[in-house]
Amino acid sequence: MKILIIDDDAGLRKSLTLILADAGYEVVQADDGVAGLAAAEEHRPDMILCDVRMPRIDGLEFLKRYGESGGEALVLVMTAYGSLDLAVEAMKRGAYDYLPKPFGADEVLLTVRKAEEREQLRKEVGRLRREVDVDRRFGEIVATSPAMRRALAVVEKVARHNSPVLISGASGTGKELVARLIHRESPRVGAAFVPVNCGGIPEQLLESEFFGFVRGAFTGADRDKAGLFEAADGGTLFLDEVGELSGALQVKLLRALQEGEVRRLGSTETKRVDVRVLSATNRDLEEAVETGDFRQDLYYRLAVVPIHLPQLRTRKEEIPELVHHVLGLHADRLGIHVDGVDAEAMEVLLSYSWPGNIRELENVLERALVLAEGPRITVDDLPEVVRRPPPDTPGIGVDTEDLSVKRHSARLERHLIQLALDRTGGNKTQAAELLQLSPRALRYKIQEYGVE
Repeated sequence: MKILIIDDDAGLRKSLTLILADAGYEVVQADDGVAGLAAAEEHRPDMILCDVRMPRIDGLEFLKRYGESGGEALVLVMTAYGSLDLAVEAMKRGAYDYLPKPFGADEVLLTVRKAEEREQLRKEVGRLRREVDVDRRFGEIVATSPAMRRALAVVEKVARHNSPVLISGASGTGKELVARLIHRESPRVGAAFVPVNCGGIPEQLLESEFFGFVRGAFTGADRDKAGLFEAADGGTLFLDEVGELSGALQVKLLRALQEGEVRRLGSTETKRVDVRVLSATNRDLEEAVETGDFRQDLYYRLAVVPIHLPQLRTRKEEIPELVHHVLGLHADRLGIHVDGVDAEAMEVLLSYSWPGNIRELENVLERALVLAEGPRITVDDLPEVVRRPPPDTPGIGVDTEDLSVKRHSARLERHLIQLALDRTGGNKTQAAELLQLSPRALRYKIQEYGVE
């Protein structure tokens, strides 16, 4: 801790310096209030010991000017016996405490250490308040790991600007939650947040969904309809699974982003739109650019600020807090009360690899809530795949005589699709997310492999 001593008595300054330096403090000196202000600005002390009676400006004037300059150090005033009224006045003006002259070394150190403890407590309270504010702002996002903290630090910086953001990460890592957070922290918070799953809408309908249409544009178009760009005008358009867009639609999306205007299908008129675009993908879009599956110019337009969300298996230190958070959400919704997860069950949750990330954890915990019979979730309430994950992939039937990679890959793929469907109770959309496939690709493979 750095302490500034301000006193016109050179002998007193020397004595205080020896006392405080021997106790491990760094000491700076000034011989009056004017010099003290200059020293405070130059050295940024943590604490100031200031005499009340000094030439040029006294202690009370020093307090006034120091406070007006934005000084944040604790100020302790020193005053001779019989001038306690000045000490009281100084404390009214912001001084933390006072030292009556004459004083001994023990009295000085006791007063300084008491003030130091108070300052440390103030800083700790400030830190905790900032953490609470962060948690309140981040809402449903748990971020205690360094990787997630770094990602959310980028979110904080980019939210207030209009730059496009590309959020990458495996399925279930919380990409849409991050997109919603960016919108919520942006100046556009009062306008619409419009999400669209680019892999969940049939390709032949995507263009009309994005840009809208006019009556008579195609068979069944019996009225005018605004598209998603118009719906998000003034707000945020979130393109989930943007890597699933066809080449033709990529061209039209790029044009809309470059020109800031859209044209409904069947219309000759364009309309200007003010839309911030956030995108998300579980694919490696840089690789897709190299292979020609994704336009390079569109990639650079969408990925002005990239944010990557790590998989849950790389940030397992967040699992206990995630468990507490998810149980609280679902317990309230389901009307089921539990006191948490017992130690053995938590150990199992920490040991599992979570291929489906946070979404899979949420699914497992909701299931456990429904099945739990006691006050706490136990290992028996967890599904078999979490309790005893296979060391390899059983049931595929590897034939050592058949070394065809193609045939073995097909058997593995069929097995994984069946596992995903079992895990999601037959929900094809959720299964596709676990498998990192588009719903369209999954439907094709289910038909190809004859999966029930």
